This record gives sequence, C-alpha cells and structure tokens, in this order.
Amino acid sequence: MNRVAGKVVLVTGAARGQGRSHVVQLADEGADVIAFDLCENIDSNEYPLATEADLEDTRKLVEKSGQRVVTAKVDVRDRAALKTALDSAVAELGRLDVVVANAGIAPLGPEVPVEGFVDAFDVDFVGVINTIHVAIPHLQEGASIIATGSVAGLVPQTGLNGQQALQGPGGDGYGLAKKMIWTYTNSLALTLGPKSIRVNAVHPTNCNTDMLQSPPMYRTFRPDLPNPTAEDAKVTFPFMQAMPTPWVEPSDVSHAVVFLASDESRFVTGQQLRVDAGAGLKLGV
Repeated sequence: MNRVAGKVVLVTGAARGQGRSHVVQLADEGADVIAFDLCENIDSNEYPLATEADLEDTRKLVEKSGQRVVTAKVDVRDRAALKTALDSAVAELGRLDVVVANAGIAPLGPEVPVEGFVDAFDVDFVGVINTIHVAIPHLQEGASIIATGSVAGLVPQTGLNGQQALQGPGGDGYGLAKKMIWTYTNSLALTLGPKSIRVNAVHPTNCNTDMLQSPPMYRTFRPDLPNPTAEDAKVTFPFMQAMPTPWVEPSDVSHAVVFLASDESRFVTGQQLRVDAGAGLKLGV
C-alpha cells in the first residue's frame, strides 16, 4: 500500500480495460487520478468502445479507495482539447507526477477501410505523443511517463504463427504505431534524463479486455473459420505465449505500471517492459 502516495497520475483510455485497471491499482496505492476517455465509438473500429457510464464507474472505483479523481471525456487525437482538460485537472489537483498514455484501438480485418489505418495510427501513436507532450510542462524531477505498446504490434506484418497477423489497413496502422512507441520512448528518455524524468513503455501480449474479446480479434486468431466464437479463438490464443496461457489479465499489466509509477523505479528509464508470458521470446522480438 501507499507505493504512489501523494502522486497525481493521468491515465488515458481509463473507462475500462487496462486503463481502468491501472487507475484502480494506482488509487489503491495512494495516488490521486486524472482519468480521460473518448467515451464514443470510432467508425472504422468494429467493436464498441467505452461509454460515459463506464468512465463514471471508474470514477466511483477511485472514490471508493478514498482518493481524489477528475474525469473528462477527451479525444487523445485532439491535442488542444487534451491540453485544456489536463490544465484544468492539474489546477484542481495541484500537480502531475505520472502519465500513463494508454488509450488504444485495434480495427482489424481486411474489410476495414483505409480510414482504419488513420484511426489506429492517430489513436495509438499520435494520441500517445499528444498526451505526453501536453503533460511535459507539468512534470518535475522524479516524474514518470509510461506508454502502452504491444508485443503483437512488434511482430512483422507478414504473419504470426502461420496466421495473417494484424490484418487490413487498421492492422497496419496499429502495428506501425506500436513499433514507433519503442523508438519514441527511448528517444524521449534520453531527452528527459537530465531532468530526472523517466520514460518507459509496457508491451503486453494478449490481454483479457474488450479489445481482445471481440469478433475482429477472434477472426485474426481463427482465420480458418468464417464466424469464430470466443471459445474458437481461445484454442489458438495460447500460441502467442511461451507460457501456457491464452492471455494476461489487465491487473498483470497494472502491476508493472504501478512499479514504473513509483519511486521504486526511480532509476529505470528507456526500458521496453514486456508483460507477455514469454511471447516476445517466442516471436523473436
């Protein structure tokens, strides 16, 4: 308990999934939270995204922990709106110590239009840099920046275990965005190192969220079936990992995020931390 006591943390994509899990664990460890989410669907993305009701549930979970929380419906693609919302939240909570740039989508499938490339790249990479860049003026010595990448996004687009990985324009945009997070965070870590602000990325494997548990992801893992179910996909999900599991849980990733947010990691920067049950080793990335 209290591993991040007294800190104020910004988390994007906070309404559900990994983002909500990060928010809850950070609050349970003593942080006050700024929680942002789009709370709308994106046309090229087949599965539904989080809602305002989901974000309100996140708020209630933080309040239950006894910590302060500010929520806002914000699109990470809109830097001006992000800046306005963040400046207001920091004025209310008094400081900003940790940034978790987590918002992401995966509009997979050959039927996805070219707009899927734009949407995936804009949310998954431009949204990350927008979040971090509007936050930097608020950060002081000892601050921590954490970006969410993906082990799946680091593999070549030519295929995965004999399957067509990250299919379609949205898959191309997703893969490019996640690959660029690696080089971006390394470069930023060097830039901010003299200010004692650390920058790291976390790369999960399959994570048990709405993104994974969705028809386009099921089709990605079971291209041999026209309409695969969750049970069909669960047969092949374990092929990604060296360890015998179909996925990690959001809380598994949150443990890494809490470590990187805490002073326990005060000299950890420029790292690409894979929470992947050995998937990176198996895939050669």
